Amino acid sequence: MQAPQEILLAEPRGFCAGVDRAIEIVERAIQKFGAPIYVRHEIVHNTYVVNDLKAKGAIFIEELSDVPPGATLVFSAHGVSKAVQQEAEARGFSIFDATCPLVTKVHVEVAKLAKEGYEFIMIGHKGHPEVEGTMGQLDHGIHLVEDVEDVARVQPAQTEKLAVVTQTTLSVDDAAEISAAVRARFPSVREPKQQDICYATQNRQDAVKVLSPQVDVVIVVGSPTSSNSNRLRELAAKLGTTAYMVDSADELQGEWFKGRARVGLTAGASAPEILVQQVIDRIKALGAVSVRSMAGIEETIKFPLPKGLKIDAATGLEIRERTPETGPSAH
Repeated sequence: MQAPQEILLAEPRGFCAGVDRAIEIVERAIQKFGAPIYVRHEIVHNTYVVNDLKAKGAIFIEELSDVPPGATLVFSAHGVSKAVQQEAEARGFSIFDATCPLVTKVHVEVAKLAKEGYEFIMIGHKGHPEVEGTMGQLDHGIHLVEDVEDVARVQPAQTEKLAVVTQTTLSVDDAAEISAAVRARFPSVREPKQQDICYATQNRQDAVKVLSPQVDVVIVVGSPTSSNSNRLRELAAKLGTTAYMVDSADELQGEWFKGRARVGLTAGASAPEILVQQVIDRIKALGAVSVRSMAGIEETIKFPLPKGLKIDAATGLEIRERTPETGPSAH
């Protein structure tokens, strides 16, 4: 049987700006305040990243009662409900919020429209922490739909003021189909000015659409809990290409590559490049001789860190925010 010959790498793949920022927040908090730092929920949905941060001094918890008084607490990139936020503040923790700014944008929109009397339909996956965080911005009036069938069943209290929001890591195509069903049932529904699905999720899915027809098998590097990684594997399969998702190179199986000359490789937004390189090495060991990167969008977006964690690279001192009276300073 023919062994793999070529690996074609999707562009872009791997870490997005929100994941980069979340990891950096935990690392800087450890550097500045010393271990342990407590993190509510996995900072991002990747086993390697979580284990790496555990080794550096992060303790991951689900319940705030597991955090000792006076500790430093980081909220994960997925965001938290108002109730979690209020409880953390009431317990007196020193809090750094690593919620992805694109998730925060959805939270802000929900809060603003709720004040104007809107109810919401949220498109997302039940139980996902991002969905729990967004729905938890309100104590009522937000209804989850996971598929087109749910849209037919949802019963908002009124339909004059109804808005739709989505989880940021959904399949772009699935979300469009569910949104269309919402519009068909509630023609006056208000939609976000810019769609909620994040740029990185969109870009990685678009890259898989280009990659899949060119290869015999697609490998997605990502953890089972990662929504956007799961969507990449599903998308490749939907396009007719055999696709597998692996948490690490150890999970690759030789028989996947038998008779498949060209291997497509991508990674979810929470999967580090080191894992991609290990997968490349393993596929090379099975016979692949060349690695080629597809042309693709170059992502240059960067999100700022929260106040109190900005450190001047030259001096190692914290950068204080510029104020009109004092100008910039460091301590």
